[in-house]
Amino acid sequence: MPNAGYPIVRDNRIYYGSLANYFATQIEEILDMGVNIVGGCCGTTPKHIELLKKSMRGKLIKPRRAIKQEKGITQNIRLNRFKNKLESGQKAIAVELDSPIDTNVNKFMENTKKLKLAGADIVTIADNPIARARMDSCLLACKVRNELDFDVLPHMTCRDRNVNATKALLLGLYSEGVHNVLAVTGDPVPTAERSEVNAVYQFNSRKLASYITSLNKDIFNDSIKIFTALNINSKNFSAELKRAQLKIECGSVGFLTQPAYSQESFENLKMARCKLDALILGGVIPLISKRNAVFMHNEVNGISIPEDIIDSFENLTPDECEKHAIK
Repeated sequence: MPNAGYPIVRDNRIYYGSLANYFATQIEEILDMGVNIVGGCCGTTPKHIELLKKSMRGKLIKPRRAIKQEKGITQNIRLNRFKNKLESGQKAIAVELDSPIDTNVNKFMENTKKLKLAGADIVTIADNPIARARMDSCLLACKVRNELDFDVLPHMTCRDRNVNATKALLLGLYSEGVHNVLAVTGDPVPTAERSEVNAVYQFNSRKLASYITSLNKDIFNDSIKIFTALNINSKNFSAELKRAQLKIECGSVGFLTQPAYSQESFENLKMARCKLDALILGGVIPLISKRNAVFMHNEVNGISIPEDIIDSFENLTPDECEKHAIK
């Protein structure tokens, strides 16, 4: 973008202070690289083009100069074991954890290590769920990947970042060997907090997936695998399937679903498996008590628990609840 230097704002007006002859000199260097069409953009005047024409007079177009690759720089490429396992047709286990609400990361790391030893294939880390700030999911994912050599799937919401912040974060994730992300639109900011917290929403999950796909084509050698959400409890599941198909067209390779507690949601999951050409991880969340079941049914977006299941936890002790939940 051959602007006339960098803009300066004075009294709400934009000025370009660079001299026209400096502009012409810089364009000469671009010509030496093998560019064969040049011109001026923001801030340029007829004087800039006049001097540019004079500096070009008699010049021959040169072959495009090859860009030398830096030596000694290696990409942090690691095997994407999770993706490989899914694509080979094996069942994989992903476990979601919320990041800490403070700076104490020890418990999170200890529990993640236990999950790895118990046979989980990947840990997914929520990104400021219900729009409340927690330790950054992507930074924490890098820590898990590097310290525990465990695959990670950080959630990336559209609520809190514009395109610059999103690209910067994806570049960092890639360089740290984190090559899976879950693209989600993100919970809205609670009404009571909107005077203090502004949502961004420059993307939705489909546009974010499409943007990551463009980076996979242009920048990343080993592409970042994009996962998205599938709501099998949707009242209009045919519309949800259409959205899912659009997500696939935008680059999503797989879906994570909410848990199936009802027969209807289970049938929706089977229908998705038949109609979507993508990997699907069906959600499983064990309920720990009647109170927990009531809370999840009423307070957690996308989760629906039948009344007979809620009532089945009535009068059970904590130990009985645990056995009943697993059953």
